[in-house]
Amino acid sequence: MKKFFKITPEGTKDLLLEECKTNRVVNNILLEEFRSKGYHEVMTPGIEYYDLFSFQHIGIPQESMYKLTDNKGRLMVIRPDTTLPIARMVATRLQKELTPIKLSYSQRVYRCHPSLTGKSSEVTQAGIELIGASGKRADLEVITTAIEALGRCVPDFRIEIGHAGFFKAIAEQLPVDDSVREDIRLYIEAKNYTALNTLLDSLEQTKAVETMRKLPRLFGGEEVFDIAMELFDIPYAIEKLEYLKDIYHSLSTLNLGNRLIVDLGLVQRNDYYTDIVFSGYVEGSGEAVLIGGRYDRLYECFGSDMASSGFGINVDAITKVIMDRGNTKKIKSVDILVHADDGYEMKALEYVSSFKGTDITCENSVFSKRDDAIRYAKNKGVSKIIFINENTEELSL
Repeated sequence: MKKFFKITPEGTKDLLLEECKTNRVVNNILLEEFRSKGYHEVMTPGIEYYDLFSFQHIGIPQESMYKLTDNKGRLMVIRPDTTLPIARMVATRLQKELTPIKLSYSQRVYRCHPSLTGKSSEVTQAGIELIGASGKRADLEVITTAIEALGRCVPDFRIEIGHAGFFKAIAEQLPVDDSVREDIRLYIEAKNYTALNTLLDSLEQTKAVETMRKLPRLFGGEEVFDIAMELFDIPYAIEKLEYLKDIYHSLSTLNLGNRLIVDLGLVQRNDYYTDIVFSGYVEGSGEAVLIGGRYDRLYECFGSDMASSGFGINVDAITKVIMDRGNTKKIKSVDILVHADDGYEMKALEYVSSFKGTDITCENSVFSKRDDAIRYAKNKGVSKIIFINENTEELSL
């Protein structure tokens, strides 16, 4: 039987040196941005009971979850999402907290993807949750926080905003069952217009069918609202369109230019999101690096009616973009290598510790001979060696 001890599982990878450092930098930037907005960091377990992710309208297919059992045979999953565990936490341990509750996180999530898709199964995701607040002010805070956080990492991003209500309102007018509606949603999400049109061609050509056909192409700037207004004849959809237009105009004051885009075809996890949805894209990454929106039905699962919204950023995807652009600094060699002569090992370690809190980086030599320490320093690009004995000797390289 083939042994797999020299490779990582499909969809995972090791992070080495500069990539690891860049990932950590991006992560710290995001958490700092969230803290500056009053969001407090929390952590949830890496494994959860499957029941937490089995609610209707959660939008995570069970086949995409990594499953295992505990010592009592209960079904568990490796964390496929962070919003649900935080909702569990809020509904139990933070239920008496004054709202709004503002939380942030940065942790790994795990999703099992079909083979050869090239998608990562293990991703570092950082984001925020705004719980117990709704309306325009709350939506603007979440979206602007996403924009500012993304902008601090990669300035040439674009943000697409939409509304989950459009698809739902139109889909309800189609003479199809829920499974076909889901097929339509998946075709739109995948931008598979050929399959979408083939399915819609098989239906009676009503205004709802024609509107659904055009929905994925309602993409752009201010002009999208005028076009959509002529297509939508459902009061609910028109109301949501007016709200989205108001949000768009408010965000336009951030001088994003053509980086702020209206996309009425945003339908990801449409059974999960209830209102505003948005995505962030960066050149060099084929998929959205940021996904967020409002999911006001989430806390119904826990017997509460609290409004909630938030977003998650794919830290690994941003790291890769930065690395591909060559915008990361090489791992810097230490400034000083400290080598102890025999009998002076502890004195050398004390000398290394004396540099803590300074801008000078110092490494302890683990070699027994001076020649080996010198050879190592030269190969690593270290410019100075300090030899420790009764005194100290300095050698510049």
